Amino acid sequence: MNITQVASHTHEGVYRVEAAEFGLVGFIAIHSTALGPAAGGLRMKPYGSEDEALTDTLRLSEGMTYKNAAAGLPLGGGKSVIMGDPATLKTPELLRAFGKAVEACEGRYWTAEDMGMTPADMAEVAKESRYVAGLADGKFASGDPSPITARGIFNAIRQVSAHALGDASLNGRVISVQGLGHVGWNLCHRLKAAGAELIVTDIDPDRVQAAVASLGATPVSLDEIYAVEADIFAPCAIGGILNANTIPMLKVKAVAGGANNQLATPQDAELLHGRGILYAPDYVANGGGIINAATEILGIENQVDWVDEKLRALDRTMGDILTSAKEANVSPAVVAQDVVTRSMTPRAA
Repeated sequence: MNITQVASHTHEGVYRVEAAEFGLVGFIAIHSTALGPAAGGLRMKPYGSEDEALTDTLRLSEGMTYKNAAAGLPLGGGKSVIMGDPATLKTPELLRAFGKAVEACEGRYWTAEDMGMTPADMAEVAKESRYVAGLADGKFASGDPSPITARGIFNAIRQVSAHALGDASLNGRVISVQGLGHVGWNLCHRLKAAGAELIVTDIDPDRVQAAVASLGATPVSLDEIYAVEADIFAPCAIGGILNANTIPMLKVKAVAGGANNQLATPQDAELLHGRGILYAPDYVANGGGIINAATEILGIENQVDWVDEKLRALDRTMGDILTSAKEANVSPAVVAQDVVTRSMTPRAA
């Protein structure tokens, strides 16, 4: 096991992790511990290069700082990634090796489930580290965060519907959903139950067909999702999908989804605002998952009530952000950044 520090002017600590005998190459990034120990999930996916994987880790960890602050959690921002296809490279030995790297951070970073990971995988990581959340078993086990994440996104969609379309009801609304993983699938079920009509896409055609069969969704190709006519677009897959190429294609009134880092650049928030498309800042919309995991990190006894109250508070925060943005005629991204900065100032000073 080799853990090498990577120089950074933006993060408190960045580490490259390698265990060649298990095919492990990954990164841990601690962006900020101003509000508490850094917390953020472990992602495993194929990357084109180590530079690409490192860049993703840095962006995601910074996003976790904002997400935790917006959710009112006493946690900082961190993230970790493992390079490789989880379907072929992931083994118990690889996960336990990564757990040793998490343990080496000595509590400055807590990890949990993210893309390519399951509660069972986190149990393997936890065999080598005390700083793991999202477990299926244990006194404070929080389990799969996807349903709670989907609840928060559903709330955000209702908020943008109220602000952009005049009514929080989703009955008859057309929602285009990009990505049918755990979060996207849970979200689609909530949207369908609320009376919404779904347009969906995913890299896995079997998931798309399942949505067509069980939810009456309309399928489109990966590229078509940007140009379909809908009321609200819900990105729930990869980041960077709102950019100079895709934003001019959108035919929606609002964007609210679960993907992290949806904006390719900060300027893309202004492109959306200029087109009159209301944007729900992703790190506010998708905060449910870390709220769920925080019950485990913080040792919360009454998890259900605590999560419910935090989700209600997050919903109020989103509503306040959208209201303030309308009053100031600015992108909600600008207001959200100000909210997060103010929330961090007392403890960071």
